[in-house]
Amino acid sequence: MTDELTHLHPDFRANALLSDEKRIAWIRTEHWVGFPKSAAIVQRLEALLAYPKRPRMPCLLIYGRSGMGKSMAIARFCNAHAPVFNKTEGSTAMPVVAFQMPREPLEQDFYEQMLRAMGVPVRSGMTKRDLERLCLRLLGELDTRVLIIDEMNNLLAGTSRQQRLFLNLIRFMTNELALPVVCAGTPEAHRALLFDQHLADRFDALELSPWRDDESFVFLLRCLGSTNPLRKASNLESREVRRRLMELSAGITGRIFRLVEEAAVSAVVSGRELIDEETFADDMLVPPLASMQRHGRTRHGAMPG
Repeated sequence: MTDELTHLHPDFRANALLSDEKRIAWIRTEHWVGFPKSAAIVQRLEALLAYPKRPRMPCLLIYGRSGMGKSMAIARFCNAHAPVFNKTEGSTAMPVVAFQMPREPLEQDFYEQMLRAMGVPVRSGMTKRDLERLCLRLLGELDTRVLIIDEMNNLLAGTSRQQRLFLNLIRFMTNELALPVVCAGTPEAHRALLFDQHLADRFDALELSPWRDDESFVFLLRCLGSTNPLRKASNLESREVRRRLMELSAGITGRIFRLVEEAAVSAVVSGRELIDEETFADDMLVPPLASMQRHGRTRHGAMPG
């Protein structure tokens, strides 16, 4: 039967021979799809990891609307550079330390988040200064080469004074440890960094903007079509399917993936074994998020054609 599965990438053809239950489980599992936008993030992170130490280290801001794939790309990079234990020396190297900015930008919580990311328990009674010294010491001992702070937009939840303190803290860490800092978040994260122009000048900005119906989008759909374990060739790249996906997703990566996931599961359950224009005509397949967006547009104005 593999001769009939030429629409699938060779590495994924065997999945189409699995039982319906196993194929649905595979579809529901999160998989890395190396489309250009996400690959560009990983490539920039790899460049920072290899960057030689110098007094003024480059930094990076990755920003875009929620669901655009920032966290998935960062997770991909972190998994590729997981901590390594050296049995001979009895030491651990952690080239990448990644954690989230606390919901409220408090220095104590910031350092505690960082310690947890390094796998270090937080002892009760530690002062902010104790936590700072411990974090700085461990980042050096673990030979950390990239520090990633996700949800940087949470900085805006603080007062102007708290925001200034945190931006000074980030600048101090890059200076003290000669360490590239990567910040990620929504477009508000970009605005947060602009509070300190000297710090903002150190950051290159990489924006993940919503998809448009162009060649990049066609490439993304081609990748999804060639990896989903359906036994017939889908028609994801057709003009009507692209228009429908754009209409329902507003170009948000996470929504596009969710729509295609639901469509693929439906194709297995129904026995149609493909995704085409007819698939997305079924309102029952539209996830609640896209459905809410669609009905909201209907109420407040006509949907684009």
